[in-house]
Amino acid sequence: MQTVFFDVDTQNDFMLPAGALYVPGAERLLPKIARLNRYAASRGIPVISDTDAHTEDDPEFRNWPPHCVAGTLGQQKPPETLLDRRVVIPSTPGEYAIEGAEQIILEKQTLDCFTNPHLPAILEQLNADRYVVYGVVTEYCVRFAALGLLKTGKRVELVTDAILSLKEDDAARTIEEFLAGGGKLTTVEQVCSE
Repeated sequence: MQTVFFDVDTQNDFMLPAGALYVPGAERLLPKIARLNRYAASRGIPVISDTDAHTEDDPEFRNWPPHCVAGTLGQQKPPETLLDRRVVIPSTPGEYAIEGAEQIILEKQTLDCFTNPHLPAILEQLNADRYVVYGVVTEYCVRFAALGLLKTGKRVELVTDAILSLKEDDAARTIEEFLAGGGKLTTVEQVCSE
C-alpha cells in the first residue's frame, strides 16, 4: 500500500508560544510531529507539509491576525519537523520536480491546501492508496486537508494525538464529519508501529 503523510501547518507562528497565531499547547505536539515525519522518511513514505506563505497585506488578514508572512521566522517550520531532502512548491505557476524529495513543502495563502494548484498533480504523481493526516488546527486547516483527501476516494487516517484544536466543539464536529465521510482515526503509536 502506497502511503503519503500529510503534515498540516506545523509552523513557528502556530506551534510556538511566541508565534503570531499560537495554538495553546501546540509545542507539545512537536515531538510527535517529528516522530511521524522521521518514521515516514525511514520507510520511504513521502511527507507533504502544507504551509502558509502570506504576503504582508494578504487578504486572509481581514479574518485573522497577520501570521506566517513569507520569509519570516514565524513562517518557517520548526527544525525538528523538517526532513533532509525537501522541495518547496509555491502556489505560483511553474514546473516543480518532486522526485527524490522526502518532504514536499506545499505553500498556500488560504486555509485550504487544495487552493495550491499543484496539489492535484502531486497527489496523482505520488499515487497513494492511503493518507495519514496530522497538525494544526483540527477545525480549520486539518479539516480542509482531511476532507479534501477523502474526496480522492483513498483511505484517510487522522492521527488524533498529533492534532490540536482551538474550539473543542468545532473540532468534535470536524471529526464527526470526517468519520461520516469514511475517514479513520489512529494514533502516533499505531502509525509508527506498522
